[in-house]
Amino acid sequence: KKKQHAYDRGTIAVPKAAASDESDPDLSEQELEVLTSGNTAFLTNLDQRGISKSKKEIDRLHKLNKPARPKIEDDLPSVGEHTDDESPWEGVDGGELSEEEEEDEELEDDGISVEEDDEVAVAAAPDSDIEQSYELKGRKRRREWEEDDTPKPIGRLPIKLANGQVKRLKDLDGRPAPPPVQEEESSEEERVEEEVQEERTNNVATGNRFGRPAPSVVLSLPTRAERVGRAKEQIAGICQDIMADPENNLGLLRRLQTFTLAQLPSPETGKPSVANDPLVRKLALLSLLSVFKDIVPSYRIRALTEKEQAEKVGQMVARTREWEQGLVGVYKAYLAELEREVKGKTVLADAALRCLCALLTDLTHFNFRTNVMSVVVARISRKSWDANSELCREAIVRVFREDTTGQASLELVRLMNRMIKERKFHVHPNVLSALLSLRLKTELGRPVEEDRERGKKERGKGSEKAKQKKVHLSKKQKMALKETREIQKEMAEAEELVDIEERNKTHTETLKLLFVLYFSVLKSPPQQNRLLPEALAGVSAFAHLINIDFFRDLLETLKTIVRSVDEDLLEAETEPRPGGPGSAEDDVVRACRTKLLCVVTAFQLLTGQGEALNIDLTEFINHLYALLLPLSYVLPLEPDLPPPSTQSSSVKPPPSLTTLLFRALHLLFLPTHHSSSSSRAHPPWRLLAFSKRLLTCSLTFPPAPAARTMEFIKQLLAREPRLDALLERAEEGGDGVWRGDVDDPALANGQAGKAWEAAVL
Repeated sequence: KKKQHAYDRGTIAVPKAAASDESDPDLSEQELEVLTSGNTAFLTNLDQRGISKSKKEIDRLHKLNKPARPKIEDDLPSVGEHTDDESPWEGVDGGELSEEEEEDEELEDDGISVEEDDEVAVAAAPDSDIEQSYELKGRKRRREWEEDDTPKPIGRLPIKLANGQVKRLKDLDGRPAPPPVQEEESSEEERVEEEVQEERTNNVATGNRFGRPAPSVVLSLPTRAERVGRAKEQIAGICQDIMADPENNLGLLRRLQTFTLAQLPSPETGKPSVANDPLVRKLALLSLLSVFKDIVPSYRIRALTEKEQAEKVGQMVARTREWEQGLVGVYKAYLAELEREVKGKTVLADAALRCLCALLTDLTHFNFRTNVMSVVVARISRKSWDANSELCREAIVRVFREDTTGQASLELVRLMNRMIKERKFHVHPNVLSALLSLRLKTELGRPVEEDRERGKKERGKGSEKAKQKKVHLSKKQKMALKETREIQKEMAEAEELVDIEERNKTHTETLKLLFVLYFSVLKSPPQQNRLLPEALAGVSAFAHLINIDFFRDLLETLKTIVRSVDEDLLEAETEPRPGGPGSAEDDVVRACRTKLLCVVTAFQLLTGQGEALNIDLTEFINHLYALLLPLSYVLPLEPDLPPPSTQSSSVKPPPSLTTLLFRALHLLFLPTHHSSSSSRAHPPWRLLAFSKRLLTCSLTFPPAPAARTMEFIKQLLAREPRLDALLERAEEGGDGVWRGDVDDPALANGQAGKAWEAAVL
């Protein structure tokens, strides 16, 4: 049998001393006296059974004889009722109970207590009716949990006014808002409308924000003077705040755009919109124009893709994207409002058109420029011409002159080409004259090497300044710097070459559209076409850029136009129009201008690359000779041009008949460079016939054309010695008689003519 330790036993026997009369020799006399005096008699009354229990037995009995727990009243349901919960319930600490603890817990749940002698008493179970009433009874609440029904005021932070004064706001009422009454069947439209109204109430653009009253509140003041004055103050303050920090004041920008609306939305739900004052709208439109000119970046903002919107970016990038997209949204709404006013022909149409023209010229690079161009081009599509049409034309001309890339010019030419064809050429001639301001004449034919040299000169200016601030470098640093400069130079040349090629490609596309438009005008009936002079002027201006393969067809078209003009003049002489003599004179002036333009265009075509073609221009030369006599009485009828000081810098008047005449004469007889069409290629009789007729016409020319005629004859005499026959005596001249009434210089017998008109002049 295994040996049992003392601590494993239930009781430990109390040792007893052996009976002996002899006293313990180890005790002192004092100790013996204490024992014999009866002070230790209590030891005999001790419970031997109790003190003989081991520690293990004491712990066991203590667990069995736990005191009864007092009943705690609460409103929690009985644990036994949760029959649906199949998971075993765990203690507070989540640990599992030991076997002894589980037995004790079962006994305690059943109301059984274990005595020391293991006698068990069973307590009665709780009545089911009592439990049911207990579960239905409400939970007791503490006094501190009770809420006070009286509303408590909610404090608000003070605000700082524009004048620097700090103002304390009134406390808000702390009463909770009544719960909304939901209808059983609410439609989707009503729900969306409620969301819009809630958004409008909290919107920065329409609500009471930034210490300023809502726009609808300002426009609801009793008197108009007060409304306009308060609106002016708020618009000025908003513009000042936006200019100070544009990126952080996007809400103010939307608020400023709200003042341009015809109906101002109310921030409160259920209230109707407030009609805006036209003067306030005009001020807001012009103010927003100035703000956009200053805050719009110098690049085009593109829309973000779905992938870019989904990816995570830094805080600065996110703020920049939010600012850019918000700016584009406000700018789009502003353009829509301007377009609505222009197309609606309201009282603000002129101001809106002025804003669109300013945006077209100053913000050509920004978004929605095609929309702005379409509105401006549509405004000049009428036959009539007024101040607004001239304003649009000046804006288009300015875009043509300041466009360095050619993209904006290409879009404008495409829109104008479509508009003119849709109108079947029934537009004002000033529309075509604006196309003469394109930069094709100076940039399209320029070689690439010239552009490179210009770029090198511009970069050289900066290098000279850099030499003045020279820094000492080591040999290794100099070699690295040299390699870096070579790489940068190659990259700059590559980028410059790409830019030049892209620009030339754009200009070529613009030139195609331009000549398609011009040729369409030339092939239309001349008697019904008011755009023919402007089309001829355009062909003459860009003649050096036309493909040489089209020269013969173009010259045949010009000959057809000249012949049709002569036929119209003959019909006008035989059958006068009911308009009276004035209309006949206008027809003659228009015919002379058209024929001169055809002649100048033909000469201009064969001045440059057309010299390689062997084309006879005798017919055009004869037409020019025949025009000299009619011009002698047509030039005095031409109105005088306004002085240069009163002319607009961006708009050039059409060339006069005098200018066209001497331009044709210089192209024919005094070209700027030696070519096959120079004066030495002309026979002497042609030179003499033209000189004699010019001297005859100078007698009836106005003073300015007469002086230019004498100057031209002087230059021709200095260049061509064969004209000395005009200055010889009559008996030394050639045979025959000068025939000034013949319109063919070959039959006029110019050798017999004398320059006696020079003495008269």
